[in-house]
Amino acid sequence: MSLLEVLIAVLVLAIGLLGVAALQATALRNSQSSLERNQAVIASYTILDAMRANLVSARAGNYALARTCTVPTAAGTPADVLRDADQQDWIRDMQAVMGGSACGLIEFSGGVYTITVEWDDSRGSGGSNAQKLKTMVQI
Repeated sequence: MSLLEVLIAVLVLAIGLLGVAALQATALRNSQSSLERNQAVIASYTILDAMRANLVSARAGNYALARTCTVPTAAGTPADVLRDADQQDWIRDMQAVMGGSACGLIEFSGGVYTITVEWDDSRGSGGSNAQKLKTMVQI
């Protein structure tokens, strides 16, 4: 009889440990999702700080960038070398941290920039493969 009680106790313990393991896996996925959201905010502020460092070009609307998931190529004009380097570094850094699916978009309208960072968040609980973070700022 004691052996049967021990077997049942081990079975209950094993089921409990499986539940803890599943909980740990879910926590890891959601932690990664949270990290990617934080990185999207950091990426937005990174390009905004670059714009503030090149204020004349930024106020002229030169930092506008069509949605891209690949590192943009240089425009070739000497006046835009810093802007091109900033945009290239921005996309490259986003993809290094958030994965190859990270994309960026910079819109300029009426003196207001809208920075959009997109990435795949399908690993997180309730996540989708089309997460977006938009930041609007007047420079």
